[in-house]
Amino acid sequence: MSPPGNLHASTLVRRLGGDPPAPSLAMVAAVALDELLQAWLGPDRLAIKWPNDLLADGAKISGILLEGAGDAVVVGIGVNLAHRPEGIDRPATSLAALGLSPPEPGDFAAELAAVFAAWLARWRTEGLGVVLARWQARAHPAGTALRVRAPEGEIEGLYEGLAADGALRLRTSDGRIHLVHAGDVFLL
Repeated sequence: MSPPGNLHASTLVRRLGGDPPAPSLAMVAAVALDELLQAWLGPDRLAIKWPNDLLADGAKISGILLEGAGDAVVVGIGVNLAHRPEGIDRPATSLAALGLSPPEPGDFAAELAAVFAAWLARWRTEGLGVVLARWQARAHPAGTALRVRAPEGEIEGLYEGLAADGALRLRTSDGRIHLVHAGDVFLL
């Protein structure tokens, strides 16, 4: 739930033969959203957090969810434009809370649709590698301490980049690399 003035949008992506894995659409959405939000915040105030959140000044400003629908994937995107949630388990912000005049959600959605379409085309024609390269360039730096609440339990370690399929590479204190395909990530 969110008050009026924030963006809540979904788009349906029909899977085509030869597309990269469907879960990587979260990364497509993240790089598209990062590119668009840079118009308001610039690149230095934004970072992508694995796999599908954007942080502005270290606080969550947006999130992305995927849901399968037959031969398609619904990509849901929420952006805190005018308001931010209170009383949650992590810092959250909005463009307005950062002192900026937020755009109208409909205008923002139209711009996001165009940027998302461009990244979706690159994902399909150039492959997942181009998306992962952009994603990693905009993520927290290698060596960032993370805690992951994964289906198999909590894991803490240092961010070691992404695997070729987009899985999080996490180096634990014993020196091993864990590949994380699903979970909630917290910066330590």
